[in-house]
Amino acid sequence: MSDLKQPKKGQINIELEEKVAQGIYSNLAIINHSVSEFVIDFVSIMPGVPKSKVKSRIILTPQHAKRLLKALGDNIHRFEKAHGEIKDYDQPPIPLNFGPTGQA
Repeated sequence: MSDLKQPKKGQINIELEEKVAQGIYSNLAIINHSVSEFVIDFVSIMPGVPKSKVKSRIILTPQHAKRLLKALGDNIHRFEKAHGEIKDYDQPPIPLNFGPTGQA
C-alpha cells in the first residue's frame, strides 16, 4: 500500500513545486479575450527600462475568468476589512501598442 494520502471524496490533491511557490513579481496585467478564452499576461515593468517581457501567461475559459473575478473580489473585501482600504494611486498611462488584441 502507498504511503501517499488519498484525497477524500470531493477534495482536490494539488502539488506546488518549489520554483512555482517562489512566485513571479508583476506590476502590470494585460487582459485580452476571444469568444472562447481570456488571456492574462503578467509583466514586470521597471522605470528606465525601455523593454519588458511577459513573465507569465494564464489562459482561462470565460466561466473560470468570472470565478477568478469573484474570488479576487472576495479576497480584496476580506483584506480591506482586516487591514483597511487599499489606496489606488494615479499612475501615468503606459502605452500598450504591441501586437494584436482580443484574438486567440
